[in-house]
Amino acid sequence: MWEYEHSVETTASPATVWRHWSDMAAWPTWNAGIAALEIRGPFEVGTTFTMTAPGDDDPVTMQLVDIVPGELFTDVMDAGDFIVRTVHRLEPTAAGTRIIYRTEITGPAADTAGPELGPVITADFPDVLAALSKVASGDQP
Repeated sequence: MWEYEHSVETTASPATVWRHWSDMAAWPTWNAGIAALEIRGPFEVGTTFTMTAPGDDDPVTMQLVDIVPGELFTDVMDAGDFIVRTVHRLEPTAAGTRIIYRTEITGPAADTAGPELGPVITADFPDVLAALSKVASGDQP
């Protein structure tokens, strides 16, 4: 298994951050790692979506597999011999919210795919979380 976690704190409330997360169509407005996003349903368990990164011709299809409104959602990319699972979690703090992204790569090929793909998948987490924090707290990214 390969794993990585990154978090930031924002003055925005969990409800405010959640509104940005649950509005999938708007993700590209604050997530510079998304050049194109195709959503096949509402923000609910079972919905699939395809994201394309800037300069990448290989879109990735994921599925929402767990949602606890106001608290967390999890998406999964199933590549057959490995699975990429990212948990997006909110924790209330005295000043606002801690936003946490945690990615795990599991499966028979995880020992190979994790070190190769994991850093590529998670490289923009600091920038994405900073942008989300900024837009949720009322600023423009």
